[in-house]
Amino acid sequence: MKISRNDPCPCGSGNKYKKCCYGKNAAQPDAAPAPEQKLTLAGEIEKLQQKALNKEKMVKILGVFILLATEEGDGWLLEITEMDALQVAAGAEKIEFELKESPETIEVNWSHRFAIKAKKFVTTAYSDDSEQVWDAYPSHSIAASIKRIRAKLPKEMLSQIHIDEEAAAATQAD
Repeated sequence: MKISRNDPCPCGSGNKYKKCCYGKNAAQPDAAPAPEQKLTLAGEIEKLQQKALNKEKMVKILGVFILLATEEGDGWLLEITEMDALQVAAGAEKIEFELKESPETIEVNWSHRFAIKAKKFVTTAYSDDSEQVWDAYPSHSIAASIKRIRAKLPKEMLSQIHIDEEAAAATQAD
């Protein structure tokens, strides 16, 4: 995947690529390539939690997911096809989460829905439908990330991300 100069830097700093790591790799041509590591959502959430514990800002795109860490020490995993959210850190403390991951599927026990309303990040808890507005969150960066993901992935692919659990169970029973 090619990184544009104006995209967020993949290092997670929150700065634009051109103002952060752009050109650093070119300046070190003799550096040995890093060994290829297997990318997992659970591993990326752990990195996100660490950013939140350190109260470092981060908005990172990973497929259909947005990983968000705030200076308040909050961390969220956002999924843009169904606008689901999972809080993984609050007030610089980790929150345990349920995630099942295989090479074919990812199952997340989502805790919230999210939206950008009146330029604010808003969550609604699945447990009790309580709504919370997060004033200090980078709603503009979140909205831009959603737009970027939707522009890169075909609508057909986005519509096939979620599996109808009842239909899948009926298929397995046959």
